[in-house]
Amino acid sequence: QVQLVESGGGVVQSGGSLRLSCTAPESITVYDVAWYRQSPGKQREWVAETRSVGITDYLDSVRDRFAISRDKEKNTVYLEMRNLKAEDAAVYVCSAYNPITTRTYWGRGTRVTVSA
Repeated sequence: QVQLVESGGGVVQSGGSLRLSCTAPESITVYDVAWYRQSPGKQREWVAETRSVGITDYLDSVRDRFAISRDKEKNTVYLEMRNLKAEDAAVYVCSAYNPITTRTYWGRGTRVTVSA
């Protein structure tokens, strides 16, 4: 069982920035790691991912504002978020998929609040 821990959420003004972290207790080199978000009354939404082969991808609405990266030495994946908007407010959750075992692990999430 891999327990992912997210951090970095908080309250930020519209237009501000935050950096979220997703840390695993073991190497994430082989994992595909993704960030999702969920707002009250809405379905969970995929936001960004970084694959073990080096490919990254983004939800269109965040593509020019968010950047996902991984630090293999720290077993951590980051989500840099800039120019935050009200619609970005949500609980952000990371997941890690192991393509070898086909198991997926989830964190508990970190809340992002965007104030006007």
